[in-house]
Amino acid sequence: MAKKRRPQTKAATPQAGDAPIPVVGAREPCPCGSGRRYKACHGRTASHAPAELVRRPFEGLPGEADWVALRELVPAATVELKLKDGLPEGVPSVTLATVLPMAWPALRRDSGAVLLGLQNDTPTGDLSRDLAVTLQRALAAEPGTPVTAERTGAEGPRLQDLLDPAAPFEPVVHTGFEFWVENAENATGEVAASLERANAAAIPTVRLSGVDAAYWCRTPQKNHLRWVMTHPEEQLLDALARLHVAGGTSLGEGTRLVGSFRAHGLIVPVWDLPGDVEAEDVEKPAAAFAERLATALADDTPLTAEERRARGGLTSRQVTLN
Repeated sequence: MAKKRRPQTKAATPQAGDAPIPVVGAREPCPCGSGRRYKACHGRTASHAPAELVRRPFEGLPGEADWVALRELVPAATVELKLKDGLPEGVPSVTLATVLPMAWPALRRDSGAVLLGLQNDTPTGDLSRDLAVTLQRALAAEPGTPVTAERTGAEGPRLQDLLDPAAPFEPVVHTGFEFWVENAENATGEVAASLERANAAAIPTVRLSGVDAAYWCRTPQKNHLRWVMTHPEEQLLDALARLHVAGGTSLGEGTRLVGSFRAHGLIVPVWDLPGDVEAEDVEKPAAAFAERLATALADDTPLTAEERRARGGLTSRQVTLN
């Protein structure tokens, strides 16, 4: 069903001059003074500005699949980042976080440590460049200040230019957002209440230890396994189709491969799991599936008619996240 369009009047026309319009939250009043929300005013122009989309913004970084998972699937996680040129003076650490309070793009703590938020809207088609520019701004910010949203140009470094390519990417998945606050156990008042609200909304998530970038999560209806894979899309879909026909996609009794996401150029197969299946219960089945998948990926014979139908079913249930 088509959305109803709000009638527009002359009073709603932006009244900006030549001065640049700062970026604000999508639902906040537009700084141009039109009286409309930013997303319906100058935010609309920004969102429709032509931008070349970088299909795999994290390609070439260690842990590309985990970058995608933390961007799209995991509520609360952090990763210590290492810079190519080392940390600047006065910056004891740089930490990637799935999300920061108030949806800040980044935060410079009182201690000088930097937190870089991953799950934010970005102004261009290159997520890696947007994050790198935000990181640079955070490194230069005064201690104790958040880094607010800002337009990013087509120039500037990318994460691949700033981060140490030899450093491991090791996500730590949290049960809540206590990493927002130093000494969170002593938080009181509104800070404690905000943490409690955020934690209540977080979906319990666990990263499997035996395979790469596979995340178990619990939802009210059932549990899921969402597994980000770096194999070429066409080859992976062929392999999944072969396994489906052969009965090889199961992760145990009551489990089912139900489809996949496409996110930042990678495919994310998704399994439904019974509500009593915990993360540790799928460690061995996931490792066994990885071996079957490797065999199927190496098979380059043409798909059978049944396998082509299975592949079509997988494709029809695919959802693009970005």
